[in-house]
Amino acid sequence: MSSDELLFVRRIELPDMIAYAGATWDWHRLHYDTDFLRERGLAKPVVDGQVFGAYLAIALRDWFGAEAVISALSFRFKSLVFAGETIRCVGSPVRSGSTIEVDLRVEVVEDGRIAVAPASATLTRP
Repeated sequence: MSSDELLFVRRIELPDMIAYAGATWDWHRLHYDTDFLRERGLAKPVVDGQVFGAYLAIALRDWFGAEAVISALSFRFKSLVFAGETIRCVGSPVRSGSTIEVDLRVEVVEDGRIAVAPASATLTRP
């Protein structure tokens, strides 16, 4: 990792996924129902894709401070992430005055696969 890259690491466990489902009212069986998953050839619950927006926003606030305002965030999914896996959000900032643009990606630590890319954000700081 180069010196200008930012890093945020989080292990996503089933209780985290259930808490997110409760907060967003997204109770799709893909995220918790082992029988439903087994019927589809999946060994573990799949992390809700939208949670990556939340994790990227948390990472951005950690990196740039609570006063930073995220004015744009976009991302694309590349592969599934499963309960019990650890993600790493990586960002490379490009500063321009009070506006900061960040290139982002989300990797799965256990095997290095890319879960989210490309991703980008624009922030402003007072």
